[in-house]
Amino acid sequence: MAGPLDGVRILDLTSNFMGPYASLLLADLGADVAKVESPEGDTTRGVGPRRNPGMAAIFLHLNRNKRSLVLDLKHPDGRDALVRMMRSADVLLHSLRPAAMHRLGLSYADAREINPRLVYCGCFGFGQNGPYAAKPAYDDLIQAAVGMPVVQSRGQGEPAYVATAIADRVVGMATSSAVTAALYYRERTGHGQEVQVPMFETFAHFAMGDHLYGHTFVPPIGDWGYARMLNADRRPYRTLDGYLGVNIYTTRHWQRFFAAVGRSDLAEDPRFADIHGRTENIGELYAFLAEVFATRSTDEWLKVLTEADIPVIRMNTPETLLSDPHMSDIGFFAEQDHPSEGRLRTIGIPQQWSESAPELRYPAPRLGEHSAELLGEFGFGEDEIGALAASGAAGIGVRDDA
Repeated sequence: MAGPLDGVRILDLTSNFMGPYASLLLADLGADVAKVESPEGDTTRGVGPRRNPGMAAIFLHLNRNKRSLVLDLKHPDGRDALVRMMRSADVLLHSLRPAAMHRLGLSYADAREINPRLVYCGCFGFGQNGPYAAKPAYDDLIQAAVGMPVVQSRGQGEPAYVATAIADRVVGMATSSAVTAALYYRERTGHGQEVQVPMFETFAHFAMGDHLYGHTFVPPIGDWGYARMLNADRRPYRTLDGYLGVNIYTTRHWQRFFAAVGRSDLAEDPRFADIHGRTENIGELYAFLAEVFATRSTDEWLKVLTEADIPVIRMNTPETLLSDPHMSDIGFFAEQDHPSEGRLRTIGIPQQWSESAPELRYPAPRLGEHSAELLGEFGFGEDEIGALAASGAAGIGVRDDA
C-alpha cells in the first residue's frame, strides 16, 4: 500500500494554487489523482523559472503524484467523457464557482444522479448563502477581505500581504481534510455528499481565532488583535552576528531566562510574574529582550538558552534552510530526475507513518501526458480515445508548447 488513501480515485478539476494544493496533499497520501486540465493547461504551468514551457517551478511543486488528462469540458464529448469517468470515481474536486459548474451540467444535482456515492467537493471564494456568492476570489483578495494586511502591518505602516499564498494553502489544507472526512463518512454510511469549502469563511476561521480577542465578548472588553502577535517588536532578535528565533512563553521559561541574564528580580515583578501581566506589558518585555540579545553572538545565545531549556533556534533564510542540519539528516529536500525537466529538488512528505507510509510516486506531469492511459483505465477503448482526440474533446499525448 502506497499511502493510506491508496485506491481512492480522484477527478481533480482544480487549477492555480488552492485546489491543486488540496489535491497534492491527497495525492501524497496515496490517492490516484487524475488532474483534468483544459487544453491550455493549469495557469501555474507558467509561474516561475522553467527549463521547458509548461513546467515552471510552482507547478512542479503543486502537482507531483498526479497524472494529467486534457479534456475540453466545453466540448460536449469532453464533458460526456468526464461524466463517464465520474461513474467509477470516488471524489470529484473542483475550484470553479458553483454557477460555472451548473452551466457545464456538472452541478452536484447532476453528479448525484451519475454516482450517488461520489464525494463532490468544491473549494471556491465565498459561501453560497451570502451576497458575495458570485464573486471571484484569489489569495490576495481573501487576505484583504479578512483583514490580514492590517494585522501583518501591525498598525505601524501600510497594510501588507503575507509573503506566501497563505489563504490558498490554508484553505487547500481544509479542503483535503474535508475530502478525507467525507470519505470516512461514506465508508460508514455508503453515502456520498457535496462539501463546499469557501475561502473567505475558512480563512476568517483561521485568522480570527487569534485576533477576535476582546471582541470575543459582547459587548467587547478589549480591542481586536492578539497583543503579543501584533507587537511591532515581535520579530527575530538581532545578536552580535546574526538573528535568533526565541519564544520565551511559560512562566518557567521566563524565570529561567531572567536568571540566565542576571535579572532574577524581574521574575517577581508584577508586570512579568504571570502570563496575563506579560501580555499586558509585552512591549516592555520585547524592548528588554531586543537590548539583551544584541549583547552576545548567536552561538553564545544558542548555548545559554538551550542549557536553560528555553525554546530557541537559529534563523534560516530560504537558501540556508536547504542545508539546515535537521533537514539534511532527514532528507527533507531530496533530488529527483524528472523525465523531461532533468534534475530537480523535491520537498519531502512531512508526516511519518508506522504503516501505509506515503511516497513520491510520480513527478509533476507534462500537459496531457497521461490522457490515453487514464481514459483507458476508466474503460475507454482505443477507438473511443482516438475519436475524442480527433474531435478536440481530449488532448492525447504531451504538448511541448504548453
